[in-house]
Amino acid sequence: MTTPETLRRDGETLDAFYHGRVRVLQKKKGYRFSVDAPLLADFIRTRADDEALELGTGSGVISLLLSVKPFRRIVGLEIQEGLADLARRNVELNGLGDRIEVVRADLRTYEPGRRFDLIFSNPPYIRKATGFLSRSEEKSSAKHELHGDIRDVLKKTAEWLEPDGRACFIYTEKRRADFLAAAGESGLSLRRTRFVHPRAGEPANLFLTELGLAAGAGTEAVEPEVMPRLVLFAPDGKYTEEAEAIFSGR
Repeated sequence: MTTPETLRRDGETLDAFYHGRVRVLQKKKGYRFSVDAPLLADFIRTRADDEALELGTGSGVISLLLSVKPFRRIVGLEIQEGLADLARRNVELNGLGDRIEVVRADLRTYEPGRRFDLIFSNPPYIRKATGFLSRSEEKSSAKHELHGDIRDVLKKTAEWLEPDGRACFIYTEKRRADFLAAAGESGLSLRRTRFVHPRAGEPANLFLTELGLAAGAGTEAVEPEVMPRLVLFAPDGKYTEEAEAIFSGR
């Protein structure tokens, strides 16, 4: 019988999310996911027949959180062996082996041999040559573009996306111009966007977006949807009602 005790390794914590519906093993020291993961999981709209691909699955948390929504199957791609192993154990812990598969591979050389209805990712935000690297390789790889940049991510997304597929991302507002330029170069266009603000009256620090393959010649372009902004913290310092609902797996 699979239990947390049989799957947890030294130096790992067991955390419960969505009122205990999802359990996640994480490293005490090393990569630990932040609010980005549940924000993206909430933003993604799935369909029951979706064949999906996550680029950079880490501990598998976003795919795990999506398990409360309908989809047929998710392939989680992860370059780091330690995190790929952790993600596989998390899939087993949650009894999701028939819905989620973890593959260790570099997205720059991966050959899936197929296209996907849905592709999603919380990619590294920091340019390779900027910022300070963590002593933890896992943390550095999660935050810095050490294994490819946003252009690599969006180029592969365009290659692997079904003609009517959707691609969803969360990214830093500081690099939105870079993201949009890379999307355009890859033949992707905006379908839906939502800005995330720490507090009301403060500028957005993140944005959520859904992309699709750009309309071909003679095809009418779709006007992108701009969703109401998401504010995370109320004036009292607590999460807003909507943020609480998102983190509870509404």
